Amino acid sequence: MATDAALRADVRLARPPRRWYTQLWAHVLIAMVLGIVLGHYAPALGAKMQILGDAFIKAIRVVIAPIIFCTVVHGIARMSDMARVGRVALKALIYFEVLTTIALIIGLVMVNVLRPGVGMNVDLSQVDTSSVQGYIAQTHHQDVASFLIDIIPNTFVGAFAEGQVLQVLFIAVLCGFALTWLGARAQPLVNLIDTVSHMFFGIVHIIMWTAPLGAFGAIAFTVGRFGLSSLQSLGWVLGGFYVTCLIFIFGVLAPIARFCGFSLIKLLGYIWEELLIVLATTSSEAVLPRLMKKLEAAGCEESVVGLVVPTGYSFNLDGTCLYLVTAAVFLAQATNTPLDLSRQIGLILILLLTSKGAAGVAGAAFVVLAATLASSGSIPVTSVALVLGIHRLMSEGLTPTNLIGNAVATIVVAKWENALDTAKLEAALEGSLDPDEI
Repeated sequence: MATDAALRADVRLARPPRRWYTQLWAHVLIAMVLGIVLGHYAPALGAKMQILGDAFIKAIRVVIAPIIFCTVVHGIARMSDMARVGRVALKALIYFEVLTTIALIIGLVMVNVLRPGVGMNVDLSQVDTSSVQGYIAQTHHQDVASFLIDIIPNTFVGAFAEGQVLQVLFIAVLCGFALTWLGARAQPLVNLIDTVSHMFFGIVHIIMWTAPLGAFGAIAFTVGRFGLSSLQSLGWVLGGFYVTCLIFIFGVLAPIARFCGFSLIKLLGYIWEELLIVLATTSSEAVLPRLMKKLEAAGCEESVVGLVVPTGYSFNLDGTCLYLVTAAVFLAQATNTPLDLSRQIGLILILLLTSKGAAGVAGAAFVVLAATLASSGSIPVTSVALVLGIHRLMSEGLTPTNLIGNAVATIVVAKWENALDTAKLEAALEGSLDPDEI
């Protein structure tokens, strides 16, 4: 008698391949092109389309907290080994710290080699900084203790109401452990949580078909609001940052992927739709639920995905680290602020903490940049006004880098923990999976 997996394989072979124009990535790509055209030729109208992008991201955020909760609780309850949960979390955190440190070092080296701010000789007294006062007001000095205490929510429900990923993850881990201790008595609740999880992923599936509208609105706003003038005035730092992101992706992540037995290029093809959505909306949070489901379909155990992906959205922001160190040193160069090697090393140490406060939300990295400058005490905080005009354009590089980094991290930790089905991973990366089954 054929197994369920064999039957699904037979169905896939019998089913004709989907035409490209019926797939989500094609719709998103067409929407992005239309958004660029609208933003370029009718910038005022294009800027008004921001509401579409914001609405799409807001709709996705509604389901992120319950999806993380259900996935983590169900994964831990099924794992029924608390020591293993701790081991997975520890391995993930070690990997995250190593990779973000490498990202900071690469960003620091590149900005010192390219020196995009040297010669600008900016006099901040002649720069209008009123537009960034709101961001500066949000900055605050954050030490390790306050960062850790913020992970614990004020109330159980408050974690979901505020949508803080780490707080929801904290609650989910506690609930998962509690259900594990209850044993067989908890099984009905575990089954219910699994059913609820599928319901929320069904909601995501519905929302994702509005992604082309979100992509259209977000890209039309970016082009209409900032246009080509931002590229012309600060094109050197922008181009250098994109190159730095590519160096990190193909110079660091690609060898790691190869060492773990999979191709980064094929992985990029597997998450192509998510990359396009992130590129358009500049928010990696917009595809968090879908990324989790795709990584599960690619052979990573549910428990590993549930722990690594949400944690990575706060602790493994490789692209954000590249952005923060590039922008900070650029501003020092542009304002002729002395920044010797010891101060640059100190800046990296500060960024190792402040970068953890930048979730995958559009615009959060800019607030963290202002907070980093405030913590450094040497680079003028008001100098962030110089990069306000190109921040969204720099986000076109940092958010896809964050997404790719977290996808690679999940597969690496799953393989490290012997929680990876390599046959499924190979089938996914070769395009053998039916998107409707994911």
